[in-house]
Parts: sequence; C-alpha cells; structure tokens
Amino acid sequence: MASLRRLVSRTSISLSRVYCNLGFGGTCRSYNAVNSAPLKLEEDTRAEMGGNSSLDTDEIAKIRQEFDAAKQSFLKIPEALKGMPKMNPQGIYVNKNLNLDNIQVYGFDYDYTLAHYSSNLQSLIYDLAKEYMVNEFRYPEICMNFRYDKDFPIRGLYYDKKNGCLLKLDFFGSIEPDGCYYGRRKLSLNEIKHIYGTRHIGRDQARGLVGLMDFFCFSEACLIADIVQHFVDAKLEFDASYIYQDVNCAIQHVHRSGLAHRGILSDPCKYLVKNGQLLHFLRMLREKGKKLFLLTNSPYYFVDGGMDFMLEDSLGCRDSWRELFDVVIAKANKPEFYTSEHPFRCYDTERDTLAFTKVDKFLPGRIYYHGCLKSFLQITKWNGPEVIYFGDHLFSDLRGPSKAGWRTAAIIHELESEIRIQNDDSYRFEQAKLHIIHELLGKLYSTVANDRRSELYRLLLEELNEERQKTRQEMKKMFNKSFGATFLTDTGQESAFAYHIHQYADVYTSKPENFLLYSPEAWLHVPFDIKIMPHHVKVPSTLFKNQ
Repeated sequence: MASLRRLVSRTSISLSRVYCNLGFGGTCRSYNAVNSAPLKLEEDTRAEMGGNSSLDTDEIAKIRQEFDAAKQSFLKIPEALKGMPKMNPQGIYVNKNLNLDNIQVYGFDYDYTLAHYSSNLQSLIYDLAKEYMVNEFRYPEICMNFRYDKDFPIRGLYYDKKNGCLLKLDFFGSIEPDGCYYGRRKLSLNEIKHIYGTRHIGRDQARGLVGLMDFFCFSEACLIADIVQHFVDAKLEFDASYIYQDVNCAIQHVHRSGLAHRGILSDPCKYLVKNGQLLHFLRMLREKGKKLFLLTNSPYYFVDGGMDFMLEDSLGCRDSWRELFDVVIAKANKPEFYTSEHPFRCYDTERDTLAFTKVDKFLPGRIYYHGCLKSFLQITKWNGPEVIYFGDHLFSDLRGPSKAGWRTAAIIHELESEIRIQNDDSYRFEQAKLHIIHELLGKLYSTVANDRRSELYRLLLEELNEERQKTRQEMKKMFNKSFGATFLTDTGQESAFAYHIHQYADVYTSKPENFLLYSPEAWLHVPFDIKIMPHHVKVPSTLFKNQ
C-alpha cells in the first residue's frame, strides 16, 4: 500500500507539470515543454512500477523468511504454551451479569438437565424411530440395518428441507466450508456455491432451515443423513422436506408414545447416570431458603422413576425427591406453555387421572399437568428477575423464559469435553499456529496489488493456504471428524449454536450441580477480555516468537 501511495503521489506531481506546461499554471510562460511532458510521465511511471516490483519481491522474501522461521517453531510446543491458564470444564460461563443473591427461585427442566443420560440413549431413540418409519411409513426394509453413528452428528446443525443438506453455520449465518453434508457425503466448496450461490444463507433460504438444537437431535440428524444417503445410493427420487417431516414425526412419536420412556425405565442402569451431587445441590438451595420448581414435558411416571433411580443411593429410605420441590409440573407442553392460556390440572398419581377442580394454588406434594406461564405467575407471585430456569433446549426451554424476564441457564453437557480439548496443549499449539498463518496471509494480501502478483507470490500463497488447511483439520478432528466443535467453526468463528446461547442464556454450564462450586451469593459477571463466548481463550501467536 505504501508503494501504491508513492506511485499516486508521484503521478500527481507529473500531472501537475503537464497542466502547467499546457498554460494553466501562473508561472508557465511557454508551450515548448508540452510535447515532452507525456513522455516524462510515462518514464516516471515505468520507473516507479519497476521500483515497486522490486519492493514487492523484497516484501515477499521477508514474509517467506517469517514463514520458514515459523515452520521451525512449529516442530515443538513452546514452553510458554504449557504455562497458560486452563479453563474450568465445570465452570459457569456468563453472557449477562447475574447476581445469585437476587435469585430466590430456581426452576429446572428434567431431561438432560436434572437427568444425566449415557450415550446409549441416542442409539435407543435412533432404533425406535427407524422401526417406526419402516413399519408405519413403509420406508424400505433395508433401513432396519442402519446403525446410529455417535461420531457423525453434533448439536446445533441445521437441515435444509429444500436441498436435503445438513449444515453447520457460523455466528453470522454462513455455511462452514467443511460443514455441509448431503447424506453422509461432505460437499466441496464448489458444490456448496452451486447449490446456494454463496456460503451465506439469505433470509429466504433461512426459512427452509430447521435447527437441531436439543440433545435428542443427535439421533435425528444421523437418521436424516442415513436415509438421504440410502435414497441417493438407490437412485430413488425423493423430496427432502418429506424426509425431515417423517423423521421428525418418528422421533416425536418415540417420545410422546412413551416408547423411549419405557425403554429407559426398563433398564435404567444402561441409560441413566446416578448423581449424588445433584441432590447435594438441591438440598443446599433449600437450606438457603430458595424456592424450587420442576417444569418438564415428560410424564410424571417417567420423571418419578428416573429421579428415584438417580438419587436412590443418596436419599434416605423414607425421603422422596418430591419434597425437594415446591412445585412439580409435568407434561407442560413447552414451548407453548410460555404463550398459551391452558389451565393447570392436578394429577392423581395413584389413579393416573386428572382432577376436574380448578387449580388456583399449588399444594405441597401435589403433581400438576399442563398449565401456562401466565397462570403460573399469577399463582406463585414470583417475579421474573428473581427466577432462574435451567434447561438444555435453547428454543423450547430458554427462549420463552428469557422473553418473560426470567434469568436463564443453559445446560450443555458437551461443553465439559470441549473445554478439556481446548485446554490440551496440542489444541492450543494448533490454534497458535493458525493465528500465525492468518497474520502472514494478511501481510501477503496487503503487500502486493492484484495486478502485480508474481510466481513467488503464488507459491507462498499456496504453501500458507495448505498449512492453514492442515491446521484446521487437525483442530477439527480433535472434536468431531465430520463437523468439528459445537461452539466453533473450522475458521475460528463462533458457530450459530454459540450465537443462540449468547442470545437466550444468561449463563451456561455443563450441569446444574456445577453451581456448588460457587457461593449462592456470588456475583457472576461477564469477563471483560472475551469477545463473544466466555470459555474461548485466544492463544497469542507471540508464544512462538521468543524461543
């Protein structure tokens, strides 16, 4: 850019001479120099261009030296990297300041919030859903041979009902270059541009996307991809929207019919994880005088069986988990719970029936079904800012409470494992390498103008891009071989899933009992040195520079 500015300045001077020689300058008395002026301009410009070419070559040589030196430093992990502070996998990460001393009411979802499930649950849901599709929707019998692949999906993907692609989007709604699959085949950047025109998803295209945001979405995403791939391999025509509709219907049936619930309770040791720390957390809140409520879409019998199993080693033989909560609401039908005006019904646990009497107060030890937020607030008189609600689904659990003025806590189980990966020296090493490569690419792009890019430039650019791609792939496969990290894209940008957390969760953590690590009166504040997601540490490239 400096050489370009010099060229412009020098050319302007030459042009002023021309104008003077043409008689527009006050001190110019003759037209004799007019014929020689264009020749002078041409010579000056040619000399300047030759000088710039030399300058460009020198700059490229300097960047080449920096890159060669960096590659030598890439051979070992710098000691400074090992001394960097680690993030806490059980930490609470803050998007909006939260003073826990002001929180008087704690509300909880059940599935994947209070209840911890093993990885076996995704296989159960996947198998039950595919059986339903074969038996009820008459999908090909060969679909019964499909198996859930735990290494394929991540949370926060989008399915394009028009084009049949599974997409990973970044914070600004652009498709990740390595995060677009048609069936189980990853699409190239050229294929992505052929389908969408650009990587950025426009408003009209976004209307055809559905987000797969909760913990049950793993089995849903995998089943969609497997069916699309089967239809492609079998050369069968299909409408991508029908596949989503059928898979989603099958997944919903698995839950609403009780198939998944009965499967889990038939073998709780296989699917549920016992959790004594949860009981400790809930009791601590009670001792501090906090009010507790449970608000779940699951039926009572399923919640009761699960809570009994998870807490049986910690609860006394005469104690009941129900005594921990001031209000228990099952089959709440979220997210409609937050906007509807459905009445509450009292549930008889012995007879498995709903009472017909009006519910105008919540009685201790009773179980309630259905209801709505409006009635809940009228009965409890709990004000929005003094209530915090914990849930795993950003839309069904947290969007409604957030808009109603409650504080919100997102429970994201995979956060724990992803932070452990980010804490690892090998990941931070690759991250620092990526930053150095980006710096060198930036220098290279800004040094040489488009019309003067030489073979030396082209070779260096190819090497830098190749090194960048290798580094990105190394970082990606540490998380998930297909889609990488849940919270980050391969380019280092926060993901669309991270955007929704930022939008709807005041705080987020891997499980509710992590709050035991903090005082109930703690003030949780947003870190001042973090750009977007609080658990992301930016590793400086200077780690390599003074070895």
